[in-house]
Amino acid sequence: MEKRGLRKEMVGKVISDKMDKTVVVEITRKLKHTRYHKYIKKTNKFKAHDAANQCGIGDLVTIVESKPISKDKRWVVKNIEQKAL
Repeated sequence: MEKRGLRKEMVGKVISDKMDKTVVVEITRKLKHTRYHKYIKKTNKFKAHDAANQCGIGDLVTIVESKPISKDKRWVVKNIEQKAL
């Protein structure tokens, strides 16, 4: 049996859950500027598959890379780290 390659995992915050079985997750990371040595915040938004529609706005979730599910979805919600209040 073949072993799958390592899949990327990221932790981010759900910013939208208006779609059916899909959430938009915002990933924020800090990068050091090569010349000025200041830290810059970079944010990316990823659409992730949430089969059970459990995620809500403000939840902290872990997403995992997967095969393409639709035109924009290439990530799946692995688990909910922290529910929003």
